[in-house]
This record gives sequence, C-alpha cells and structure tokens, in this order.
Amino acid sequence: MEKFIIEGGTQLRGTVTPSGNKNAALTILAATLLTDEPVTLHNVPRIRDVEDMLALLVSVGGEIQELSEHDLIVRTCNIKTTELDREICSRIRTSILFAGPMLARVGEIHLPPPGGDVIGRRRVDTHLHALRALGAEIHVNDGFDMRTDGLRGRDIFLDEASVTGTENALMAAVLAKGTTILRNAASEPHVQDLARLLKQMGAHIDGIGSNELTIEGVDKLHGAEFEIGADYLEAGSFIALAAVTRGELTIKNAAPEHLRMAFLMFKRLGVDCQVRGNDVFVSAHQSLRVESDLHDAIPTIADGIWPAFPSDLMSIALVVATQCEGTLLIHEKMFESRLFWVDKLMNMGARIVLCDPHRAVVVGPSHLHGERLESPDIRAGMALLAAALCARGQSTIGNIGQIDRGYEQIEEKLRKIGARIERVPA
Repeated sequence: MEKFIIEGGTQLRGTVTPSGNKNAALTILAATLLTDEPVTLHNVPRIRDVEDMLALLVSVGGEIQELSEHDLIVRTCNIKTTELDREICSRIRTSILFAGPMLARVGEIHLPPPGGDVIGRRRVDTHLHALRALGAEIHVNDGFDMRTDGLRGRDIFLDEASVTGTENALMAAVLAKGTTILRNAASEPHVQDLARLLKQMGAHIDGIGSNELTIEGVDKLHGAEFEIGADYLEAGSFIALAAVTRGELTIKNAAPEHLRMAFLMFKRLGVDCQVRGNDVFVSAHQSLRVESDLHDAIPTIADGIWPAFPSDLMSIALVVATQCEGTLLIHEKMFESRLFWVDKLMNMGARIVLCDPHRAVVVGPSHLHGERLESPDIRAGMALLAAALCARGQSTIGNIGQIDRGYEQIEEKLRKIGARIERVPA
C-alpha cells in the first residue's frame, strides 16, 4: 500500500500530455479476442486497470508482446479456457467486456461478478438483454454462465444507453449471422474507437458516432494496427488542476473535439480554455466566478449520456466550484453514491450542502487546508488530489491504488509542472 504526500499552494505551470484513453484501451483489449491474428496497439496507458485486463487476457490463453512501454501486440490464437479468473475479475468492472467476444469466438464464457468503483448500483441488465437477444443462453448465479450455439443478428433497442452494454453487444454482433441494429446505443468517444478498430479488423458497421449502429455480421475478423486516442477525461482533469492552483498549463494532444461540453461547463465556473490545434491552453488569469443563469438563478452542472457533461468529470468540477465565487448546484444523475466523498472536502474547509445522494450545493470560494484523506474511487481520488494541491499546508491521500487505476504515473506528470507531491509507503 502507498500514499501521496502533497504540499499545497503551488501554481502548476508548463506542458503536460494526457495518456491514452483508459476506457477505449480496456474495451479494445477485450476486442482482441475476436480474432486469432495479432492486433498491434499504440498509446496504451499503463494503468492498473489495463494491467488487470492484460492479465485476464493471458489467463485465457492470450500472449502479450511489448514493443515499448505504450505499444504492444496481443495474440489470442489459442483460447485455452472459458472460465475467467475470479480474483482478477473482482478488481475490474470491464471484465464483463469479455462476454461478447468470447460468445462470438468460442460460444461460451463463465464470468465471475465484475468489480470496479463502488459509486452506486451499476446494473448489467442491458448487457444480458442484448446478448440474450442475439442468441445467448445466460444463467445468473454467483456470476454469469453464458453459452450459444450461434449468435444471430437482431433489431435491438437497448433499455439504456449503456457504454459497456453497447460495446458488448457490438462485439458480439460483428460475428453474428445476419444484420444487427443497435438502437439507443451509447456513442461516447471510446465506443467510437472500438467501432473503428473493429472496422479495421474487417467488421461491417454503419452509424459510428450516432445512437443507432447497423452491423452486418461476418464470418471472421483479421488482425489490425490501431492507435488509442488521448484520454479527454484526463485532459479535463488537468484543466481543473490549472484552474484551482491559479496555474498556467498547455495540455498537449488533448482531444479537444471531445471536450466541447466540458469547455461550456468550465466556462460556467469562470474557467476559459483556448484550443490551439490539438492542444488546450489554460491561462493563469481566470475569473473563477460562477456565472448565474438568467435573473440571477443558481446554475446547475449536471451529467448525462454523451454528448452531455461526463459523469467522470463531475467530481473534479465540484472541486473547481469550491474555489469559485458564487453558488452552484451539482446534480449527479447517473450514480447514487458518487457524491458520498464530499464530506472529505468539507473537512478541508469547503462549504457544501449534500442535499441527497444526487445533488450538492457548493458555495465558494473556500480556503481549503491540508487533511488526511482516502481515495474512494478513481475520479474522486483525482478530485481530492486537486483539492490537496490548492489547499494550504500538507495533505496525505491513502488508497492511491484507486487513482492508479485511471491515471498513469500521475505524480511524475504533476512534479514536472511544479507540484510538490511524493509517493511513499503507507
């Protein structure tokens, strides 16, 4: 176990580059199961969740060849088992993404309960409904036993625009017989990346980027070479870090095309971002004042399905709000436990009223002070890191393995732009 020790109050300045998109990498690694040919991947983030996905691939017979730190070749020509490792699955929610590829490739999978962040109920019903519609028999016990004598295309309306549910159905459908139409499909950037990789592997997919995907099943997929795009959620986190520390950052290769809604929401907090090609520049001269709605009404930042403001940036936006003049309502619609960490910010001096599991009122600005903290999940961990960097005095953050699940070598990136942060044994 390790922890971070942070000395707050330092302006962050310089240039920083986000790693590859975490959510894209995880589903793309699962997609390598759809072919017996090599798949070469570039810009793979070496975070804990990715390492667990790689370990899970190896456990079923995959081979990983590392070309460099962020480039590798995955071969799954010999799948030796359809029973996934229970301990690895308990650490990572995206283990469920093995269901679609394994059913399509070998017709069977025995999947223990997936793990991941504890941020409320994270239903898998959408996955099961879609896979059953495609022809899978599924028995739910202490996990999921799935098998099929052959998947067949169907017209499927997903009961929610679930990202991983869409990805699982898409991966199963590319090798199903006939045509599949996925309606009410998720369209996040990582879903689009998966679809583009599958097309490179020989899949027939129309409607990429929309909420309706049409897939013509093929008999076989082949190998491919693919570069994972920048993690726009990490880029959004760096925008927030620049703002709360009154710093000045250039975020290189930030995927600004995926940050349009984030720019609007940060603007509501008085944070102005300049797009310079593929980079985003945040100056040190920010007003940090909440922009009221018409007639001086209290504004709201709420999350939603793409292209709405991402749920994964809600925690970091809340910390920015504590440093802004004015009052803001944070409305977390998607997960009923995602706001249950704000008591830690209150202990640091933030003025927050937690109205219910989904809503919090933030009154700023607050002068935060250092505290002993624990990271409850990936995104709240990054938000606490932002709070510690702008607080007076020293903070410690424990359980930083949660942060490591989503952010690659974050303390090294932060030190290069002026943060005083150390990783030490807990």
